[in-house]
Amino acid sequence: MKAEYLMLSLLIPGPQSPGKDMDVFLCPLIDELKELWVHGLETRDAASENGVFRMRAALLWTVNDFLARSSLSGWSGQGYKACPTCNEDTPSMWVIGKTAFFGHCRFLPTNHHWRSNLQFDGRTERKRPPRRFSTTDILEQLRRVKTGIPGKHPNYGGVKRKRGDDELNWRKKSIFYELPYWATIELKHNLDVMHIEKNVCDSLLGTLLADPHKSKDTDNARRDLAKLGIRHELHLFEDGNKLMKPAADYTFSEANRRKFCRFIRSVKFPDGFASNLSKNVAQNDSRLLGLKSHDCHVIMQRLLPVGYYVRNAAKPEGSIAEGYVVDEALTFCSRYFDDVETRFNRPDRNDDGIHPTRQLSVFESQCKPLGKQSYVELDNNDRDKAEFYILNNSPELEPYLNEHKQELHVRLREGCLNINEVHRTEFAGWFFEKIYAMHRMQAPKVTTELLSLSSKTNMVVSSYPACIVNGVRFVTHDRDVRLRTQNSGVSVPGTGQEMFYGQLQQILEFSYLNGFSVVLFRCKWLSAIPSTW
Repeated sequence: MKAEYLMLSLLIPGPQSPGKDMDVFLCPLIDELKELWVHGLETRDAASENGVFRMRAALLWTVNDFLARSSLSGWSGQGYKACPTCNEDTPSMWVIGKTAFFGHCRFLPTNHHWRSNLQFDGRTERKRPPRRFSTTDILEQLRRVKTGIPGKHPNYGGVKRKRGDDELNWRKKSIFYELPYWATIELKHNLDVMHIEKNVCDSLLGTLLADPHKSKDTDNARRDLAKLGIRHELHLFEDGNKLMKPAADYTFSEANRRKFCRFIRSVKFPDGFASNLSKNVAQNDSRLLGLKSHDCHVIMQRLLPVGYYVRNAAKPEGSIAEGYVVDEALTFCSRYFDDVETRFNRPDRNDDGIHPTRQLSVFESQCKPLGKQSYVELDNNDRDKAEFYILNNSPELEPYLNEHKQELHVRLREGCLNINEVHRTEFAGWFFEKIYAMHRMQAPKVTTELLSLSSKTNMVVSSYPACIVNGVRFVTHDRDVRLRTQNSGVSVPGTGQEMFYGQLQQILEFSYLNGFSVVLFRCKWLSAIPSTW
């Protein structure tokens, strides 16, 4: 959803505010959802004959992080029964300073060898996965929840109301249950994967790099291991007057920590794939700082499996509102500027523009050259190879290619082994003579494009350091080595299941008569033999 279609609602609590009641904020939304479900809304439809239809809408689910899920669903995300899926069957225990959750091996098959591993919590796991609670079970639990005023309300003596044992972890019955269909929906709330992935990534990197601010491998965690009687090699021990903490296998040594950070600093991505991660590496190569959600996604999915081995802070409400109003005003005004570039009419960074329709597909190549144009003079051998490649990869020329091969079979003796080589070296000249002979006879098949394609290209071709093809940016290797991104890698599928990989060396534009041109990549291909190209 685009930003211009979002509405920022700002509620500033006052002396008579309802406290931490998210349902008050959702009341207008619920009223509109009821209207859309029961009565619908008359909507214009350009595709129908009547031009209008009655649209009805329903809320299928919410997407949010775990904390927001607690506010929306009414099930508290804290305490011994914090898991909304396991519900009252949540396996948990109290460790030093917090609640810990265990029993994850319950979700494994009954014969899985990890169930008998004592390294998790010191016991063999024989329990089955937690039962699945139906919508009827959830409604029955909600009937036992007392209706109250949230927060530390004066009606409760100025303290937070305590939940009864029969209320489990329910704090309230969500306002979403006022919708006629909400009680029958099995999947009501979804967790935002990007939030979870960032939290996991921060904790994982903090532990791997032994970051004292983010590591989960704390002294209390080691004391919990001793309390549970597991992983004795990680227990704290005293060495004289010092409390020693054994190094763990899952943390990097100082040398490997610096090596991993230097690896992250050296990685290059294709243009637009990820941000410049080298800016997130601390100057002393000891930890990563300021990672965004997408950065964490790239690190978790792409780098970690490889790298593991080798405006007013005092009044934020006013600042947010002021910035939002300014942004909305600029957005509104920019819609009326047709001759001024705005974010609504600005082309994408890797937009290759609009290309004219051609009769021959080889002239319809969607390529936009970038950078300073230079000129390269090709010898006869290179030019002949390029011209045959262009002709041989033009599907409209297949009848002429087959005709020339048939003539070669008749002219050359049967079983000639070099017939394909003769076809490669002689087809361009044969095709030129045939098309020009047909042109002199004013054959209707000979179009301007076909006549131009049969002609020889110039000996001097244009060369560019970069180009955009179908929304993808390509850069030659000589320029790529000076950039923080990597866009010189190419791959081509073979005749079977194999893939061929190489480096882009030159971007060459071959010019034909009447202003037509074809762009080719000259590549350096990786050999199947190690350490050779």
